[in-house]
Amino acid sequence: MSETRSDGELLRAIAADGDRRAFEELYRRYAPWLSARLRGRCADAALVDDVVQETFLAVWRGAARYREEGRTPDAAGWLWRIAARRLIDALRGDGARGRLRQALTRLRHRDEASAEERVLAGVEHGDLAGALTRLSPELRAVLQATVIDGLSTREAAVLLGIPAGTVKTRAMRARKQLREALA
Repeated sequence: MSETRSDGELLRAIAADGDRRAFEELYRRYAPWLSARLRGRCADAALVDDVVQETFLAVWRGAARYREEGRTPDAAGWLWRIAARRLIDALRGDGARGRLRQALTRLRHRDEASAEERVLAGVEHGDLAGALTRLSPELRAVLQATVIDGLSTREAAVLLGIPAGTVKTRAMRARKQLREALA
């Protein structure tokens, strides 16, 4: 019977001796999740696949930088931050802004809500779920990018295809509307 190792144990094994089995296990555990989550941000499946591969390449090269203790996020959060930044870097390439705007436009105007939008709207803490659903899609997108995904204003601006000042304004409006709804 095989014992399942924790994420931290896998990352330590990768960092300590380049344990390929640990790396493969971590990949199997998180690659599908990262792919699904990135597809909520980018409609280009090939680009999403590239970003997932680049994310795990960064993990292979930098697993020693992961620390479970203290203020360092859990492995899933750590992987998501790497992947989100890799996606932003990929979208900054030549012609990427146009592809990003097209992808985000398709995502914003489709009838079906993304999995992340459903999770965000389904938060069950008091009246927060109702307050979040009453926010406009533009305000929710900014909250999702900056609060849930932990992106900087500049990174969120690139991801959403809007100026950084607009991200700041929308975040301020979203917080104000949430405070008023929850008061």
